[in-house]
Amino acid sequence: MLSKSIQKVFSKGDNHLSPFCILALCALLFAACEPKTDKIGAAYNGPIEIVNDLVVKYSEQGNMKVYVKTPKSLTYQNETRVFPDSVNISFFDSLGTVVTTLRSDSGRYDRNADVYIVKGHVRVVKLQDHQILTTTELNWSPGTRKVFTDKPLKVRNTLTSETTNAVGMDAEQDFSRIKLRKGTGTFLTEF
Repeated sequence: MLSKSIQKVFSKGDNHLSPFCILALCALLFAACEPKTDKIGAAYNGPIEIVNDLVVKYSEQGNMKVYVKTPKSLTYQNETRVFPDSVNISFFDSLGTVVTTLRSDSGRYDRNADVYIVKGHVRVVKLQDHQILTTTELNWSPGTRKVFTDKPLKVRNTLTSETTNAVGMDAEQDFSRIKLRKGTGTFLTEF
């Protein structure tokens, strides 16, 4: 049967293909060709490094100053580190005693600005003065050894229940000296 079909394509003694056959062959060739597409995918934007149970220690002249602990760290190509889970930080005095602790919901390290940023429910406890500072964001610069924020914050004394509200602050990294930018409330103790 197939041979009869092939014979019909050629006319009697004529060795030319019929126009129908040429169209059928062209259609078959076009269907077999794969469309030309770029095979290059989108650039990878995910983390290039994932570290579980990260601990970072900062010391000055052999004395521990800051201890950072977080369950997960993600490092990206621009060298920014993201801490998607809780961040716990302890600040030490010159004798190696923890004087202040900090806890936040998440954080990140901006390599270009050399600043750590903690966010969420940020809670700073100054142990010796029985004071608790709460805010939504704090920044810490290891280079300048300063902690700062432009966000609203609240300082509460756990012994007297006195509360001070403010917007913005600047402090030493161990919170030994603090300057509230726009404060309201009663100031009986020094934070």
